Amino acid sequence: MHDWKKIILKPNEPMKAAINLLEEEALRIIMVADNNDILLGTVTDGDIRRALIKHQSMDTHVEEIMYKNPTTAYSEDSQEKSLSTMTEKNLLQLPVIDEQGKIVGLRTIKNALDVKKYDNLVFLMAGGFGKRLLPLTNETPKPLIKVGKRPILETILNQFIDSGFNNFIISTHYKAEMLKDYFGDGSKWNVRINYVYEESPLGTAGALGLIPKDITNLPILIMNGDLLTKVDFKSLLEFHNKNDGVASMCVREYDLQVPYGVVHSNDNKVKNIIEKPIHKFFVNAGIYVINPSLLDGMDGKTYLDMPNFIQTQINNDLEVNTFPLHEYWLDVGHIDQLKQAQQDSKAYFND
Repeated sequence: MHDWKKIILKPNEPMKAAINLLEEEALRIIMVADNNDILLGTVTDGDIRRALIKHQSMDTHVEEIMYKNPTTAYSEDSQEKSLSTMTEKNLLQLPVIDEQGKIVGLRTIKNALDVKKYDNLVFLMAGGFGKRLLPLTNETPKPLIKVGKRPILETILNQFIDSGFNNFIISTHYKAEMLKDYFGDGSKWNVRINYVYEESPLGTAGALGLIPKDITNLPILIMNGDLLTKVDFKSLLEFHNKNDGVASMCVREYDLQVPYGVVHSNDNKVKNIIEKPIHKFFVNAGIYVINPSLLDGMDGKTYLDMPNFIQTQINNDLEVNTFPLHEYWLDVGHIDQLKQAQQDSKAYFND
């Protein structure tokens, strides 16, 4: 039983505190209240990602990002009425208040937090040579290098399984048989795993052409096989399904600081000087959701990287949405990053 009192924040607390609570308490909602516990608003994962899209910092007060008119229940409302409200408005929780607006509880749909099963195909790209991790990859393909107690790709697989996904395709090339021997048909994890083999490297998007065209009519989740992350795959899929787009790509904020004072001038007159400004960008995080229609026309023979593939959709006036990450994320591409992953594994992956 979750303690709803733990998910109450004051309006001047930072967005980072809300993120931590969402991850720790797993109730998918934060209630914002004043010193008298009067409900002021709520914060959900969606509110946080909208703030990140606007490049709002982790120090942003929750009152700036909260939803100020949340649906609520009164303490005297019956459980049946609350369940009806949640069902009608597609909500998982309802803050419960008294007549003065003071928070007195939180009602949830009892089974809403159980793992929902998703039949969506998950495509894991694991065919790379891992040259940046030599000499470790001389004998072992990068996805099978252990971080903590298990290989990188097994950690990824477990995260998808924990989120309710059960249908996987692994794209292979370098030391493909080692990957197939380790993961087999997926029965060890009570899931289904199939494989595609790249005769020659096809890039991060070209291998999508090897997927049988009639295998699914559901959106496909795609992820590089050398990433460690705590991204909420359910929220990612829900986001994609709710937005009109042929693809959704996960992005991370990247800060670039100019090491000097930047001078702004008009002709020969200095207008202002900004000391060591920080410029914020979104960078590709290597995780995507695409509609299966995008597989049409892909032949499984042509080399193609995901950034070019995504840019082609944009050039064709198709909508691609960004899903900003606030969760842990690490590209295990270099030895230094592998060492960092080993240090992080206990904290993030119970290793």
